[in-house]
Amino acid sequence: MNDFTPVAGLIGGALIGTSAVILLACSGRLAGISNIAHGVVDGLRQGKWMESGWRVTFLLGMILSTWAYFRWSGEVVNPRQHFPAGLLVLGGLLVGYGTSMGNGCTSGHGVCGLGRMSVRSLVATLCFMATGGLTVFVMRHVVQG
Repeated sequence: MNDFTPVAGLIGGALIGTSAVILLACSGRLAGISNIAHGVVDGLRQGKWMESGWRVTFLLGMILSTWAYFRWSGEVVNPRQHFPAGLLVLGGLLVGYGTSMGNGCTSGHGVCGLGRMSVRSLVATLCFMATGGLTVFVMRHVVQG
């Protein structure tokens, strides 16, 4: 519990929710990150530069705001030490595949879908959370144990 930061978590959650509401109100689009990233790739592949513009801007905003936070707060990024890079890559690929299968990710289903009272998003979010909990248990107590 050394990393328990409820105030930072509440502020971060409020900012995520606010950005999702602003995006929905201004463009009618949901702030599902996997769908936004997938749309960039599809848009560029199909030559639809204008459709990809807002998506690229959204993703750049996420990256640049993270950079700005670390730059101005004085905190440093502490990358995960002693964890095989191959497993991190495999995990990223599996997450990408899972978001494709589940038609979205926790940002789309968990933030936007639950905010719209979507039963499908509730089921998806419960599946994401259960799988995440099971993965942590297996990695900490079975694989690393």
